[in-house]
Amino acid sequence: MRKNKKKFLYIISPNKIEKNFYHYLREILKLNTTSIFQLRLKSYSHKTKINIGHKVKKICRIYKVKLIINDDVILAKELGADGCHLGQSDWHPTKARKILGNKIIGITCHNSVKLVREAIKNNASYIALGAFFNSKTKKIRYKSSLSLIQKVKKLTTKPVVAIGGINHKNYKKILLNHADFIAISGYIWKNKSLNPFDAIKLLK
Repeated sequence: MRKNKKKFLYIISPNKIEKNFYHYLREILKLNTTSIFQLRLKSYSHKTKINIGHKVKKICRIYKVKLIINDDVILAKELGADGCHLGQSDWHPTKARKILGNKIIGITCHNSVKLVREAIKNNASYIALGAFFNSKTKKIRYKSSLSLIQKVKKLTTKPVVAIGGINHKNYKKILLNHADFIAISGYIWKNKSLNPFDAIKLLK
């Protein structure tokens, strides 16, 4: 999925969309370090998700960033998004593939080689591993080691996305262990000392 090594960021939306979100999204994507943007909205109605999704899709298209929808295959289909991200308790990848066809389907595999093997078998587009560090976004249930990235890279050529507590102080460790993308949310949207744009500028 990634041809440009500079575009290593996989940005996940905040759970709540504030007024200044769209401004910061444009400014962040202008930096040309983001390959994928995931819209993860848990508490909004379907209608509101559609409205937000169309605005986000428009911005993503301008900056040639792939738009992925978290969990919701139907929403991804309706929006004409580039794909969907599935957790272990979401749709089965085979069922999602029937609806989304050739689109990107990423699968969360936590810290499990067994789940990675299943994801490969189910034709996942990418493998998501984590958490690697403590996260501000969600409670950590599964902790991954950096060595797991290299184990997975030996099993498959599919891109590996690393997630969980990644920030400007530790992201290079992830990239040095050959993850293809680093997924970031809390560091951007919940950063108490930096605005979203300045936070992303530190990831070069």
